[in-house]
Amino acid sequence: MIYYQVTADYEITVRGHANYQKKGKDIVCSSVSTALILTSNLIKRFGYLKLVELELSEGDFYLKPIDLTTNLKIILDNLVWTLKELEEQYPKNIKRSENNV
Repeated sequence: MIYYQVTADYEITVRGHANYQKKGKDIVCSSVSTALILTSNLIKRFGYLKLVELELSEGDFYLKPIDLTTNLKIILDNLVWTLKELEEQYPKNIKRSENNV
């Protein structure tokens, strides 16, 4: 199961594996990974790295805004929306957590 948490100030944590299929064939893991990598790349390409604390590794993603600008908020809103959409489509594989993940 992939668990994600989003706080009111846009601190975002994503952890785990979807276990939808075997590694390399898991479309849920691939979708979440793509969303996280796309978000990270947008932050880097727009020069917002100095505005966030960001860690991305296999099975783990952590982002904490230091300065939440309007454009950064749009990028993060898109990530949260994407994760919610995936959760609606694959409720057995991805879930928003109210507790620390």
